[in-house]
This record gives sequence, structure tokens and C-alpha cells, in this order.
Amino acid sequence: MSAPRAVVTGGHGFIGSHLAERLVAAGAEVTILDGGAAPPHLDVLHRHTRLVQGDVRDQRRLAEAITPDVDIVYHLAAQVGVDTYLSDPLDVIDVNFVGTQRVLERAAQVGARVVVASTSEIFGKNPAVPWREDADRVLGPTNAQRWCYSSSKALAEHLTFAFVHRHRLAASVVRYFNVYGPRQRPAYVISRSIHRMLNGRAPVVYDQGGQTRSFTYVADAVEGTILVGACDQGIGEAFNIGGTRETTIAEAIALVAAVGGDDGSVVGLDTAAHLGKEYQDLPRRVPDASRARTLLGWSAETSLRDGLDRTVRWARANPWWLALPDSGAGR
Repeated sequence: MSAPRAVVTGGHGFIGSHLAERLVAAGAEVTILDGGAAPPHLDVLHRHTRLVQGDVRDQRRLAEAITPDVDIVYHLAAQVGVDTYLSDPLDVIDVNFVGTQRVLERAAQVGARVVVASTSEIFGKNPAVPWREDADRVLGPTNAQRWCYSSSKALAEHLTFAFVHRHRLAASVVRYFNVYGPRQRPAYVISRSIHRMLNGRAPVVYDQGGQTRSFTYVADAVEGTILVGACDQGIGEAFNIGGTRETTIAEAIALVAAVGGDDGSVVGLDTAAHLGKEYQDLPRRVPDASRARTLLGWSAETSLRDGLDRTVRWARANPWWLALPDSGAGR
């Protein structure tokens, strides 16, 4: 039996690169489609994968990557991050919506299975946590750029389920909840706090840090993603892929300091004053992950402390990452 053939769009990205590594280790033949040049820190990965460099919206490049012999496509290419959707909402909408449409069209042409990466952001500010997969979306106004990412990924999900129903495409959706770990750019609460701490700067706490999140170590997220792609019962379904332990932002940043041996000092930031109405933070973000547990036998196994310890040790060993610019507000 030949090795499975997989395509990872956005394979140079944070979760995408970890996913590609895991697939290679499992014996798959992996093609990466990414718009950026191969970064030096992924040299080892690129010795074992095929690279198609191009925009996910480019049908010619998609056809080059998603060939008729491909078994499964993991679609992770997207524009993400608060800094991105506040600065360039048009690109966020176009890449996330049109890019997904192009991937689904090509996968339907060749008969490949598809796993589409989505986000907990699609639930918006629904106060009824924990969120099941069929929970309502509660969003702010359309003139607040905060919600363009949520809406673009929700439309990508609508497209996915429409392709399942009209074209009988074997596709599923994974919704990630606050994934963190090695290689994540320093624009998110965990990665940015570690980055600042190791560069001798105090982490930034938004609005006293009472907001809660459910953090998920990247290896656990990758495991859930692969299991979804192998589950026939998961076709036409969405899966919440996230830890279920609720942690305040302040607690998470304090744990970063404890793991890293820092003094725990922080810089406070008032988002209303610094970011305006465009930001609109969410007070709680907690998944109901029972579907993943029941159908996949999956749950987030890595504790926050253990995941932070691995991430801090990796960051200390990778000066290229420490030299990246701080991508968040309140610098």
C-alpha cells in the first residue's frame, strides 16, 4: 500500500508546519502550499516535503499542489491575528473566503478529503459558555473590524458544508481554541508574553487580565486535526479542538513568569484608550469538546504548565525567534 498523499496549505505557518512534520513522521508524502519562501528554520521539514510556493487563491498553483493522486488536504492557509484584521481587513476577508473556495473547488475536482481549519472566534461574544459546535454566533457591528475575521472564517465554514451537501465532498471543520507553542509569532498572549519576558521586557496585560481562555498546546491541536481527517463520521461536521480548562489571562501570564524564572512584573494596557472600539475583547472563550472526545477519542492532554515549559525552552534555544518584532499593541 502506497503512502498517503497529503497537502498542507499554509504549511510554513505555526500550526501548519507542526502538522506537516507530524504527517511526515507518520510516513505520509506531504506537499506544502504556502505564499512565502521556505524559512531557514524549516530546512529539515523541507528535505522531506514537496513545496509549491504560491497564493492559496491562485488556481494554477492549487492545481500544481492538489494533484489527482492527493488523498487529503489540510487547509490552514489564512490571515489571522488581531493586528492583521485591524490593519488590513480586506485581505483577511479575501484570503479566508476566496482561498477556501478555491481549495474546496480543487479538492472536489480530484476527489480529495478536506479538513478546513477554523476558529473559536466564529462564536463571537456568545455569553453561554462552554460553546457546543452548534452554538449561536453573537457578533458586534459590521463597522467594527474586530468581527471581519470571525465572519470570514464562518463564511469559509458555510462554503465547506455547502460543498459537502452539493458536491458530496468529504470535508470537515476543526475550530481551534487558543493554540500556543513553539514557532508561534509573538502576536498572541502566550507567545508575546514569552517573547517579551526573554527579551527583558514585561508582558502586557490587557484590561487587568480577567478575561478567560482555554489554551491548547500545538501538538494536541495537530493530533485532533489528523484524527478528524481520518474519521468518516466526522464528514460534514465541525469539531471544537481545544482544552476545556478555563484560565484567566492574568493567571496564564503569571504562569509564563513562573516557568521562565521571571519576576512577574507586567505592563497594563487599557484597550479602549489604545485600540478604540475596533478591538472589542471577549470576556470568556471555552469549548465544549465532547464531540471530539466521543467521536475521535481526543482531548487536550498537555497541561498549560507543561506546554509553557516546552515553549519557553524552545524559545531560549532559537535566537531567530527572539529577534522577531513584537507584533502587539502596547509595545
